[in-house]
Amino acid sequence: MKVKKISHIGISVPSIEDYIGFFEGFLDLEFTGTEVVEDQKVKVAFLTIGESRIELLEPTAPDSPVQKYIDKNDGKPRIHHVAYEVEDLEAALEEAKEAGIKLIDEKPRIGAGGVRIAFIHPRASAGVLTELCEQH
Repeated sequence: MKVKKISHIGISVPSIEDYIGFFEGFLDLEFTGTEVVEDQKVKVAFLTIGESRIELLEPTAPDSPVQKYIDKNDGKPRIHHVAYEVEDLEAALEEAKEAGIKLIDEKPRIGAGGVRIAFIHPRASAGVLTELCEQH
């Protein structure tokens, strides 16, 4: 598998508005907009840093996976996942399956920005939810 770079770090937050000032103001990251990803029940704010991004993830429903993660962490913001950009997502998933790595997604799905994504289970990656993504 060819990993090209760290694409982004996703941070779960109860409210984007409560935290964006730190990233956009204090850290002077470039805010490039928000998007709601309906099937993942999340609103995403994009902040650019060099060739990577920070994504603030705000749940849009009580049963959102991000809301469950926030609840599990006493309602506090936490790093939710680290995303790695790969050249060929299908090949990376096949390689992971062959290596016996536990996957959440065995096939790519569409994430924020229309990017193809798939998640590796945290039990397989040192307790960190890991996203593989492929730019189109």
